[in-house]
Amino acid sequence: MESSASEVLPPEQRSRIEAEVDGLKFTKNFRSATAEEWYVFLPGYQDPVSGGAAGKAIIHYDLLGNKEVFINTTIIYDDPALYEPGQHALVYAVSEEVVNRLVGYADTLLSVHSGTNSYQAEYLQ
Repeated sequence: MESSASEVLPPEQRSRIEAEVDGLKFTKNFRSATAEEWYVFLPGYQDPVSGGAAGKAIIHYDLLGNKEVFINTTIIYDDPALYEPGQHALVYAVSEEVVNRLVGYADTLLSVHSGTNSYQAEYLQ
């Protein structure tokens, strides 16, 4: 993490976040002409029901003619441990990395669903 916000985190929390981001893995579950769904795997978190992915990312391509492309991305975390207020920095860092890796440099609306750590963001290039 290179943002200034990470500098105010305690070193042990920073290293935990870095370990989760470094261990982040994806598997594509579904693809259509306008959308993709990816399972998001984190080393320390999982879906409590299935024991699988900690969450999923749904990327919807809203194509407006051939001039403008806007990507709508929704990330839903299934592990309740990621809903705890103390996990906001981790949820934010992982979500940002998901956008960076799966969407790249495109105008993006992001909606993150993670209990009290839910938020919305807009990325403009």
